Amino acid sequence: RLNLSGGKLSPGWNKICRSLSSFNLVQLEQVSPSQPVPDDIPLPPYALTGVVPPSPLSIEIKTQDQIDCMKKSCQLAYQVLDSVKSHIKVGTTTEEIDQHVHQSIIQLGAYPSPLNYHGFPKSVCTSVNNVACHGIPDSRPLQDGDIINVDISVYYNGHHGDTSDTFLIGEVDETGQKLVQTTKLCLQQAINVCGPNVPFRYIGKTISKIARKAGFTVNEMFLGHGIGSYFHGPPHIYHYANWQIGNMRPGMTFTIEPIICEGRPDIEILEDGWTAVSLDKKRSAQCEHTVLITSQGVEILTKL
Repeated sequence: RLNLSGGKLSPGWNKICRSLSSFNLVQLEQVSPSQPVPDDIPLPPYALTGVVPPSPLSIEIKTQDQIDCMKKSCQLAYQVLDSVKSHIKVGTTTEEIDQHVHQSIIQLGAYPSPLNYHGFPKSVCTSVNNVACHGIPDSRPLQDGDIINVDISVYYNGHHGDTSDTFLIGEVDETGQKLVQTTKLCLQQAINVCGPNVPFRYIGKTISKIARKAGFTVNEMFLGHGIGSYFHGPPHIYHYANWQIGNMRPGMTFTIEPIICEGRPDIEILEDGWTAVSLDKKRSAQCEHTVLITSQGVEILTKL
């Protein structure tokens, strides 16, 4: 990371420094044990064993009762994500973010969906700088200039809600700011093209066009997904230009969650089996909503 000292910089130098790509690479730190879940919290099928039941083979068309349950779980997920904002600051560890998220979710009578999903050890994913996704909260404190994605998922009334956002920590350089802004725009414009009878491939086409115009790339490994009583299922939502077959229909619920990359989209999984980092050591940002296709268009479920 660029480190300038020795007195106050002139406005011109401040502007130059803010424009440089300046951030700290993230490495694995100490991970504490998982937090307990009270006995009165209803559990998803994998909570005790880590074994995830098979997902549906085809895209589920939700009933009105299922949609009502989805709306509640998604609103809770958004509520928790919104509460995280005041906890994200220089010096806070991602472990402390996990503690806040865990307590917030169980106080709402819900279960943190990531916990023990295929053995994931924490209640939230926190992905900082060069971590593309699935970062495990640990002892690393957030530093000035970081960007962090916080991915919140809750299980409530037998259904999951899933949302995430990327936040700026302190003074982030101009490239980092542009990366985050572009990611938010990609998500919003991708949602805007959704509706009944719209081809799924329009999502990836829209995101790729925006990212490319801004000088960024799209990660192709991690996809959006159908969601309901199951955490992940069909349809697969490709965030890059593709020729996916199939159209959206009213009653479908799925996530859109593009990962936009500062450099190349290639990643590797670290030895913890989860943390995905960029091979070129550059940053990425991610934002996510769960949406419902209606007869009139599309509804974002993960907002109040």
